[in-house]
Amino acid sequence: MSRVGVLFPGFYPGSSLPPDPAVLTTAAQVAEREGFDGFWVPERVTGLVADPVVALAHAAAVTARIGLGTAVLTLPGRPPALLATQLASLDRMSGGRLTVALGLGRADPGEQQAFGVQRAQRAALFDEALPLLRRLWREGPVTHDGAAAHYEGLDVLPKPHGAGPALWLGGASDAQLRRAGRIADGWLGASTTTPRAAERARAVIAAAAARADRAIGDDGYGSVVPYRYRDAPLGPVQQMVLDRLRAERVVGGVDEFAPTLDRLPDRLRELTAAGLSTFVLVPFAEPADWEEELCALAAAVLTARTPRRRAATYG
Repeated sequence: MSRVGVLFPGFYPGSSLPPDPAVLTTAAQVAEREGFDGFWVPERVTGLVADPVVALAHAAAVTARIGLGTAVLTLPGRPPALLATQLASLDRMSGGRLTVALGLGRADPGEQQAFGVQRAQRAALFDEALPLLRRLWREGPVTHDGAAAHYEGLDVLPKPHGAGPALWLGGASDAQLRRAGRIADGWLGASTTTPRAAERARAVIAAAAARADRAIGDDGYGSVVPYRYRDAPLGPVQQMVLDRLRAERVVGGVDEFAPTLDRLPDRLRELTAAGLSTFVLVPFAEPADWEEELCALAAAVLTARTPRRRAATYG
């Protein structure tokens, strides 16, 4: 059975309002009440999106069951020990509901300045930092000497629930997919992932995992999936995004990228047939009323899932 979550605050290029705790509370609580499996938050250091760890801590405090996830959190440029204790604290405060999808970071000059990492450095720092997170969670004093960090007998506390949050990877290049197979617990495709791209991504990831003598379970393949609440004229930001995707020949039209609610179940079935099982649904336009929108979304995509399951982590 597939797992379906929602991305808050919506399709982030269109986010035009600063973070509002009342809106966040409503979205998280309605998502849990309506039976969604996960509540995910993106990272945009230079955009009007709350820090994902802060936003998810708030969501954890106002919910009890729904899984919580980052989609996605930039890893290169973050001190591994500080990130380890931050995520472990959130995992414990949420009762072990956290999944962390990580990425190399956006190709954006502002965000590159914020993280202080040159593009050519990102991959090597990522490959070093992700296994180090697991060591800091699962071991006692850790000694490590590398480009990302130097530790001598460092014991980071608190430890998370169990072995720690599941670590998923984003990305679509062959190198990123192979990295997911080598070291990740799962893969979360971007909003432009097509069924054909999903099928290919799963094959590349599975092959890389097999070469590393490991495996990613069937529930470890997912994607962000945009949708439209109703068929209405696009706003200027949404039109700009669509025009860019058309120019890059990623999509041909808005229905191909963000289907309306009546067509969304067909898109999810296509992606399921391509090998995906976790879907993070994101409204292409910022909802005027999150409760109304999420209730309609649940009616469109969750009606076949009975009984409702207790949501947990995705690892």
